[in-house]
Amino acid sequence: MTSLVSLAGVGVATYLTLAHYTTGITLACPSTGAINCEAVTTSKESFVFGIPVAVLGLAFFVAMFVVSLPWAWRTRTRLVAQARLAGSVLGVGFVFYLVYAELFEIQKICLWCTSIHVLTFVYFVVVVTGWDAATAAWTEGEPPGALE
Repeated sequence: MTSLVSLAGVGVATYLTLAHYTTGITLACPSTGAINCEAVTTSKESFVFGIPVAVLGLAFFVAMFVVSLPWAWRTRTRLVAQARLAGSVLGVGFVFYLVYAELFEIQKICLWCTSIHVLTFVYFVVVVTGWDAATAAWTEGEPPGALE
């Protein structure tokens, strides 16, 4: 499930990144009223430390895709499950910031960004609810640290 969610995220984030860097791609989104993708994706809040948020989203979903592949869920290496959880927590935290920025600073909503926010939240929920299964091998009689 996380592989599919992160792959969908890669798709949407790729579209947003291409739209950011290419004038030939226009966002298929209304540009008047409360829903205005252009206003959101070109605002000062669409950059963090000089990096476009779309690029950060693409990097996030590519990384989450890698740690969500079937081998990553089956591995007995603690670092993979911990990275998946840390990434999902970081991602959902960033989503809270972005939603705040859209609602209170930009005062516009981007439908494409909203789809990224929903995908990030779904990814987070799946990772958290699957934590016990992902870490079951850690408690199956191995001595502490044996799986690292």
